[in-house]
Amino acid sequence: MAVLQGEDGARGWRLLTMEQRRWRWFGWFALVAVTVLSWRVMTQDTIWAFISDAPRQAQDIFGRMLPPRWSYMDRLWQPLWDTINIATLGTLIAIVIATPLAFLAARNTTPSVLFVRPVVLFIIVASRSINALIWGLLLVAVLGPGVLAGIIAIALRSIGFIGKLLYEAIEEIDETQVEAIRATGAHPAQVMSYGIWPQILPAFATIGVFRWDINIRESTVLGLVGAGGLGLALESSLNTLAWPQVSLILLIILGTVVLSEWLTARVRKAII
Repeated sequence: MAVLQGEDGARGWRLLTMEQRRWRWFGWFALVAVTVLSWRVMTQDTIWAFISDAPRQAQDIFGRMLPPRWSYMDRLWQPLWDTINIATLGTLIAIVIATPLAFLAARNTTPSVLFVRPVVLFIIVASRSINALIWGLLLVAVLGPGVLAGIIAIALRSIGFIGKLLYEAIEEIDETQVEAIRATGAHPAQVMSYGIWPQILPAFATIGVFRWDINIRESTVLGLVGAGGLGLALESSLNTLAWPQVSLILLIILGTVVLSEWLTARVRKAII
C-alpha cells in the first residue's frame, strides 16, 4: 500500500496496482542482489582466520599502548607546532589563490563564461579530486621530506574546496544591490567593494575557518608520507613498535582536533 496525504493534511492508504507492486519487488530484489554481489567482491580476498583472530590482536595492541609514555611529550612540542603551521599557512595560501579563482568561476563575475569559467572550474575540480596525502606523496618526491611539502599539499587540496564554496556564494548574492550601486556610476572596483564583497564576507570567513579546521586533521597525518608534523612522529613510533608513544601521539592529535573544533565554533559564532 502507498500512503497518501490529502489537501487537508489527512493521511490515508491506497492499494498499489499489480504493476506497481511488481516494480517495487523488482527494486528490492535488485537492491539485495547488488548488495550481495558487492559483499562477495569486497571479501573475495579476505582471510577469515585473521578476522577471527582480530579481537585478540586488538586487545594485545591496546594493552601495550597503556599507559601512555608521558615522558615522550617533550619531543612532541615541535611536531605539534609544525602541524599547526602546516594547517594555518596552507589554508592562508589556499585562500589567497582560491578567492580570485572563485570570482573568475562565478557566472555573475567572470569575464568570460565560455572560456575563463571552464578553465577555472577545471582547476577547482582538479584540486578537489586529489587527496592531500597524494599531494603530499608527490611533493615529498619533488621537494623532499619536510614541512614545506606539507604546507603546499594542504594548500593545493584546499584551493578547490574554498573556490567551489566561495563561487557558489558569489552566484547567490542579491543582484539588485549590485545594480543599484552600478546605477550610480560606480567604478567596477567600487561595485566589488560595496555591492558584492559585503554580501559574501560572512560566507568567506566561515569557509576559511571551516577549511582550517579540516586542515588541522589532515596535517596530522601528512607526516606519514614524510611531510612533517605529528604524523612523522607517529610513523616513527609505529615502525619501532613503541606503542606507549603511539597512544600519547593519538591523544595529542585528539586534543588538537577538539581544540580546533572549539576555536572554529567560537569564530563562527562571532562572525555570524
